[in-house]
Amino acid sequence: MQTQRLPLPRTAPKDIELRLPRHARSVGRARALFREQAASWGLQQDVTDTAELLLSELMTNAYRHANAPDGAEIRARCVVTEDRVQVTVSDANDTLPTPGTASLEDESGRGLALVAVLADDWGAVRRECGVGKEVWFELVTQLSNPT
Repeated sequence: MQTQRLPLPRTAPKDIELRLPRHARSVGRARALFREQAASWGLQQDVTDTAELLLSELMTNAYRHANAPDGAEIRARCVVTEDRVQVTVSDANDTLPTPGTASLEDESGRGLALVAVLADDWGAVRRECGVGKEVWFELVTQLSNPT
């Protein structure tokens, strides 16, 4: 007897959650996974590029500044709706970030300033579980291949 396979969904899920170790390599891994998922969602190239840059900034901040215990994870969640993409990065540190002012000679310190300028909205909140924080941004978008 031959069984019939159920048809696969025509559209990819519109959200993804990444759980990555608190390590420098996780920043590049998050970017690559996001870019791959964004292509399957049909996000516009300019939105994908901006979201990838801002995700990289938030992941870098979580890796460098979280002061979390060894073995702690950084979580990134990306959700796409009909008109926006929201990216949230969570880590185990309770300190809420604020944009700094970097001088021309500084090699870092511009990440949150980029988020503040390029995102349509952004913010930071303490996690409901009582440990750590979530930093998020939103970009207005339109799916290029709506289904």
